[in-house]
Amino acid sequence: MADKGIRIEGLTKRYGKGDTAVDALKGVNMTVAPGEVVGLIGPSGSGKSTLLKCLGAVIDPTAGRMMLGDDVIFEDRWIRRDLRALRRDKIGFVFQAPYLIPFLEVIDNVALLPMLAGVPNDEARERALELLAALDVQHRARAMPSQLSGGEQQRVAIARGLVNRPPVILADEPTAPLDSKRALAVIRILNDMAKRFETAIIVVTHDEKIIPTFKRIYHIRDGVTYEEAGEGRGFD
Repeated sequence: MADKGIRIEGLTKRYGKGDTAVDALKGVNMTVAPGEVVGLIGPSGSGKSTLLKCLGAVIDPTAGRMMLGDDVIFEDRWIRRDLRALRRDKIGFVFQAPYLIPFLEVIDNVALLPMLAGVPNDEARERALELLAALDVQHRARAMPSQLSGGEQQRVAIARGLVNRPPVILADEPTAPLDSKRALAVIRILNDMAKRFETAIIVVTHDEKIIPTFKRIYHIRDGVTYEEAGEGRGFD
């Protein structure tokens, strides 16, 4: 689909100037199709966090090109000027910790983003409930985050990442705190949601439990990416 998927071409990020400059990214290339879940792995200091922050429009790349579908969002400078709106409307985030708002019910934790984007409250809650049902936690819609199990909290966090229907989701170590069964359940959910909503998902991980599930993997080492075929077990 023209408005979905992500493509990165020659992305660089340099910190500092002159003799003290450090090249954290050295021409990264990456493509993730709509409906695809891709793994991003690499040792500490390899550039994973820097790449994720660039993709999430949290920090400015130095050069290169980033596209969401046919929409160029960065080409040696930000083409989209309102980065807050870009993050809100085009990029979903799932973190290692759920970061749910403790004083809001589950349904409003999920509905808050579309409400902030101007979606009427009833419509935002309806959209949130649809996602909670897809993730099998609709029965917890009126619960407070403190009443949820760790697995339920992560499902709610995934719903929140999807609720604005972004073309891209960035998942940063989403299974790190989970045991094997729950970790694999989260990855299965991400695969199911990617296919259902035609979302391109990048999962940054060190978790050896889930690495065999990816059909494609990008290794990042010293600021450069290398693609390889993954095992892709269990999610056909």
